[in-house]
Amino acid sequence: MAEAEVVVSGRFVNQRVAPVPMEPNGIVVEFDKEKNLSLTVPTQAPFGVRDPVAKEFGLDPEKVRVRAPAVGGGFGAKSGCYVEYLVAISAARQLARPIKWTETRSENMLSMYHGRGQIQYVDMGLKRDGTITAVKVHVICEAGAYPSVGAFLPFLTRTMAQGVYEIPKVEFTSVSAATNTTPTAAYRGAGRPEATAFLERIIDMAADELEIDPVEIRRRNFIAPEKFPLTTVTGANYDVGDFNKALTEACRISGYEELRADQRSRRERGDTIELGIGVSTYVEITAGGQFQEFGAVKIQSDGTVEARVGTSSHGQGHATAFAMIVAELLGVAMEDVRVVQSDTALVPRGSGTSGSRSLQIGGSAIYNASVEVLEKAKVLAAHLLEANPDDIVLHDNARVGVSGVPASALSWADLAAAAHDPARRPAEWTDDEGLMSELDFNQGDATYPFGAHVAVVEVDTETGRVNLLRHIAVDDCGRVLNPLLVSGQQHGGVGQGAAQALYEGVSYDNDGNPLTGNLMDYAIPSAAEFPSFEVSNTETPTPLNPLGAKGIGESGTIGSTPAIQNAVVDALSAMGISHVDMPLLSLRVWQTIQDTRAK
Repeated sequence: MAEAEVVVSGRFVNQRVAPVPMEPNGIVVEFDKEKNLSLTVPTQAPFGVRDPVAKEFGLDPEKVRVRAPAVGGGFGAKSGCYVEYLVAISAARQLARPIKWTETRSENMLSMYHGRGQIQYVDMGLKRDGTITAVKVHVICEAGAYPSVGAFLPFLTRTMAQGVYEIPKVEFTSVSAATNTTPTAAYRGAGRPEATAFLERIIDMAADELEIDPVEIRRRNFIAPEKFPLTTVTGANYDVGDFNKALTEACRISGYEELRADQRSRRERGDTIELGIGVSTYVEITAGGQFQEFGAVKIQSDGTVEARVGTSSHGQGHATAFAMIVAELLGVAMEDVRVVQSDTALVPRGSGTSGSRSLQIGGSAIYNASVEVLEKAKVLAAHLLEANPDDIVLHDNARVGVSGVPASALSWADLAAAAHDPARRPAEWTDDEGLMSELDFNQGDATYPFGAHVAVVEVDTETGRVNLLRHIAVDDCGRVLNPLLVSGQQHGGVGQGAAQALYEGVSYDNDGNPLTGNLMDYAIPSAAEFPSFEVSNTETPTPLNPLGAKGIGESGTIGSTPAIQNAVVDALSAMGISHVDMPLLSLRVWQTIQDTRAK
């Protein structure tokens, strides 16, 4: 901090929250005809259940089948193998009969891994013109009993501690504490929302201290687009980025200047209902540490296509996205593409779905496999039509044949039949696999989506009640393949982020007894509590995969929470209030107002 002319400090609580998926944990244990284990589990990672089960019971992994059909939400908490699964399997093996176990909601609130749970001490040094010189962070992470992934997550918070800003020096320390509470683990963002939360809070406090507009202070410190690719001081390898583009779009959609004018008018009138405008800008890491995924594409005898992939959908729309990729490359109808995933008997390997990795890694595997199938088809068609392979193209009618001669072309069904006929296929094709490609795609590194959010709230200064009027999310996830699926992820993410900001929080009494053990005591908002979110995108394709795509599943929870918190504090700033911890419940906001007025 030696070069700083101003140092701004803050203590921020990023409270513990519960994932609360619609479907709690459960398992069905059965035995097939050979007495092998067959498990039906609502998991994000079938192989992440199969392999620990096989190891625990000394079984050949190939003798354990795990299926995850129609999973009702996961949000990170369903990535591992819970001990209850092992108990159910042990009971089924001892009784030699099938067993089904499903936890109750209260059991789910107690035993499913919680998320977040950090106390953050942050100092930011700046020049008087708003230029950041350094950031110092100390994080205390509540890992819970039997520390698991949660104890590691401050590492991801450290990785993203520089955020979207030019920060020459970053000091980051952390400690993870074991407590007699539910363990913490990944929850929609897994360490990255926590980084954005403290950065966006402290830079707003700096803007207030230096009397600089929150949008302007961000622009003065953004990493410029021409500096990418960039390795940050905390070791993140940013691929591409244009942070100001997203912020400019968010300000345009929100009508930022008009909102500020409305805020000034209210204050001049002495309104008791204050208007607050909150801004957050973020960059996050997706597919971190899981760069490889299996994908396979095969033409069936009837000309339809089977695509297998090692990811595992639980509501994201994988079947639609992957079918789109195959259909576009092979010229078939989407309804003629069958996507197979979430079954260890049908897919040989896979890392499942987490960290917003599925489209960029699994989708790229499907993409490359489709390209290979098309190239094989061109070679086969050239052989059958006695043409030069360089003259073979895919026609608009999903037939492969000679360029400019649509009549001299073969259907996918024709080609599939020929591929299995030794008398018709090329002599160098010695196997009978047909028109198929099976491969692993390795991206080599993570991608870094970014974006900007603007939240607009009203705060009743007499009651402390917060009303979220608008929320604008401009998220850049690289190339957008399906706008509807992207929008769905944005809406869901913003909803969960807003819920943490305004409502949710796990609490215990001094003896460690849970006080929020069911949905009577733990506040989960419904659609009625929220406005219709305004979502948009900028597109900055990544060069790391053939789709140009980055992740989108967690962007909403990363950008929304600090924007809403900043908006509430902004509404109260005229009273001299510089921070209010989450959740921003009416009582907490009201008490903060009363304490400030009493000074």
